[in-house]
Amino acid sequence: MSKKTKYIFVTGGVLSGLGKGITASSIGRNLRSRGLKVTAIKIDPYLNCDAGTMNPYQHGEVYVMDDGGEVDLDLGNYERFLDVNLTRENNITTGKAYLTVIEKERRGDYLGNTVQIIPHVTNEIKDQIKRVAKASKADVTLVELGGTVGDIESMPFMEAVRQLHMETYADDCLFIHTTLVPVMGVVGEQKTKPTQHSVKELRAIGIQPDIIVARGAKPLRKEITKKISLFCDVPMEAVVSAPDAESIYYVPEILEKQGLTDYILGRFNIYAPVINSKKWDKFVYNLDNPKHDVEIAIVGKYTHLHDSYMSHLEALNHAGSDSKTRVKVRWVEATDIEKKGAEKHLGGVDGVLIPGGFGERGTGGKMMSATYARENGIPFLGVCLGFQLAVIEFARNVLDYEGANSSEFDEHTKYPVIDLLPEQRKIKDMGATMRLGANPIILKKNSKAHDLYKKLKISERHRHRYEVNHEYIKAIEKAGLKFTGSSPDGRRMEVAELKGHPYYLATQFHPEFKSRPANPSKTHLGLVFAAVKYSKSKSDTTSKAKKKPAAKKATTKKKAKAKKK
Repeated sequence: MSKKTKYIFVTGGVLSGLGKGITASSIGRNLRSRGLKVTAIKIDPYLNCDAGTMNPYQHGEVYVMDDGGEVDLDLGNYERFLDVNLTRENNITTGKAYLTVIEKERRGDYLGNTVQIIPHVTNEIKDQIKRVAKASKADVTLVELGGTVGDIESMPFMEAVRQLHMETYADDCLFIHTTLVPVMGVVGEQKTKPTQHSVKELRAIGIQPDIIVARGAKPLRKEITKKISLFCDVPMEAVVSAPDAESIYYVPEILEKQGLTDYILGRFNIYAPVINSKKWDKFVYNLDNPKHDVEIAIVGKYTHLHDSYMSHLEALNHAGSDSKTRVKVRWVEATDIEKKGAEKHLGGVDGVLIPGGFGERGTGGKMMSATYARENGIPFLGVCLGFQLAVIEFARNVLDYEGANSSEFDEHTKYPVIDLLPEQRKIKDMGATMRLGANPIILKKNSKAHDLYKKLKISERHRHRYEVNHEYIKAIEKAGLKFTGSSPDGRRMEVAELKGHPYYLATQFHPEFKSRPANPSKTHLGLVFAAVKYSKSKSDTTSKAKKKPAAKKATTKKKAKAKKK
């Protein structure tokens, strides 16, 4: 092997949302199973410097790295599939590239030259890609270009990777183009024109795809594969079918069976025939062969776009595989609970999860959900804002602190049980100014959290501006809500548990961001195990209830016979 990293650039055509990220993640997963070290970069062609200030409805969840980087959700897939910890540098945006160029221009780094898109911006993009590849010491660097071919926002990035391809050896760089092969409802035929036009656009930019990944509802028919190969000038074996899959975790095997990994290794002149994917195979096998079924409600304010809570969904998948449980998610909009009550929307669930978020909308419904789970012994997990609302709900309904609230929602509340972090008080800029990234947490012995993690010191990722107000900790704990995890200095409360409840746990940190297929989030795993136990107890109660009426009827019949006699 060459000591230089190999580059795989993944582009998309026709429309967004085709699954470039899952395609790239799956290719990376398969290369890792061959023993190669793989890293990944996501390029987002928007002017934001990072994803931190973006509404989840527009771009899905904001994923947080160990170093505090707020990045695109596709980086979460890369971390989960590749089982690596990436950094903020693995997410390149137009805003980040332009900001660096402008800062250099202001310093006079360009020595009086006219600063232009080419070469200055494109050089900066190339430099950022190469820095990540060099720092990671990866054998293969996957680079996913967001958006679609032809987008005006993507042009500088397309030009940069075209130049990078020209500057590297032929066997050090590959282009994979993900495109759509739709089926017309009336005709029922797979259509190749969208793919042909997309490849034509790519060629006009100066990029010839080496591999085409064809997305569609069904596998490609052989004659359609031949047609794409002929019209797009790509070998038959390099036209890969990627039909819809029930789970994203099936995609690596779908691509592997078509020989894509071997084709890539052959193009890179890499000899790596041995496949080691035991952990991954076990994970997928458990997903396919569950022994239990549970339903967990996710109560949020962005539930109409499931990508807003992608990491929670995947953490539940990981926990489900580990516990051999099929986890069905019931999506519940918090504002709907405010209108019709918790019983209406949460009745029958085996667990409740309240994720993070910002703003006052829906907080009433989330607190009603916390009350419902607390009073009915239903397994509960609150994360970040879910943690804070669990504390507020407890203060209001158990301690009778009328109007208790967070100063985020009511600056004049009499009981600010949740208050702004001291270091946040003078901050004015919104972007990248929260308490972000991995921080150490100390857990108390004989706590549920300690039972889950099996250690006293852990590290988890954070994203918040508010915390539990120290003035109320003693009163809250005395009433039964114990804080069993804190920052090393004891200043910040990190974990809360309800005494006497089967599973009522809340965390200020985001455990979902570090969940992996072979190493699920401990708190989500605890929730699923508790949900299984709760589901069984419901079944036992139902069975007993069914048997009792039958016994009464038998007694009644005996009495009737006795009267006749």
